[in-house]
Amino acid sequence: MGVLEDVVMNAKSAATTVGKHAERLVDISKLRVNAAELNGEIAKKYEALGRLVYDSVKADARPEGLVDEYVEAIDVLCKKLDEVNEKINILRNKTACPICGEQNAEGAIFCSHCGVKLKYNDAAAEPDAAPETAQSEEQVQ
Repeated sequence: MGVLEDVVMNAKSAATTVGKHAERLVDISKLRVNAAELNGEIAKKYEALGRLVYDSVKADARPEGLVDEYVEAIDVLCKKLDEVNEKINILRNKTACPICGEQNAEGAIFCSHCGVKLKYNDAAAEPDAAPETAQSEEQVQ
């Protein structure tokens, strides 16, 4: 019965792992739908802003206050979109390049698209942290 118990335990373990992956995929899918909706809202705001500016120029009017409202609304939506994309990146174990936005493997040192050095939250994880320490020790001696 030891073999049968091992098979059952392995099957339970596999089912748990598959369940976790499926849950993560569902979460990513929901976030992607949310991101698509935010992109649609942003596009509508851009279109409305463009229409407002066009109509204002045609009427020889300058609706500065309305333009500011649209710009602020677009900024808020873009911030929400950035937050959703960051959550997606976390679930996918990816990090976005701050310059070009390319998705890179978590822990990558340089962006695979533009080559910029990626930032780290933990200074000890940076590859240059150790050489700087070694150089400062050499200078002391």
